[in-house]
Amino acid sequence: MKMEILAYPEASLGEVCSKVEEITPELREQVENMIETMYEDDGVGLAAPQVGIQKRLIVIDPSGPKERTDLQVIVNPEIIEKSSQKVDSEEACLSCPGFKCVIKRHEKVTVTGTDLEGNDLRIEADDFLAIVLQHEIDHLDGTLIVDHVGRLKRAMYDKKVKKWLKSAGN
Repeated sequence: MKMEILAYPEASLGEVCSKVEEITPELREQVENMIETMYEDDGVGLAAPQVGIQKRLIVIDPSGPKERTDLQVIVNPEIIEKSSQKVDSEEACLSCPGFKCVIKRHEKVTVTGTDLEGNDLRIEADDFLAIVLQHEIDHLDGTLIVDHVGRLKRAMYDKKVKKWLKSAGN
């Protein structure tokens, strides 16, 4: 079942998520719904807080949005190593509609976590996969792409969002 994606300035998107303590049938169902939501909205990643689940859980498929060949579910992902080299990454986010920006990201990262079966994962990522992982893990720490930009660009987006909310009757 497709889930509603929460959009900026939703306050819960700025909260740090809690660790997943147990893989329950309910969590598995939420993961299936997250995957469906990510694919239907042409995303390459989706973090649990984006759909109102305040848990450290992400789904990614860096082969997307056209292909869908590299689906990964990562429970309690954590970046344990970062390269000192950084790259410019033009990013958009399902929770920040109509907003794109360039963010300096680490060129390479090593991420640990578990899969849905509780098996340990260690992902040594570079290029696009490293960027996707950093972007989604940012969500788990309450950081959005608008938090990476300067005051002026953020103020312009805030103004646009207020206008959208007003015209939607919120």
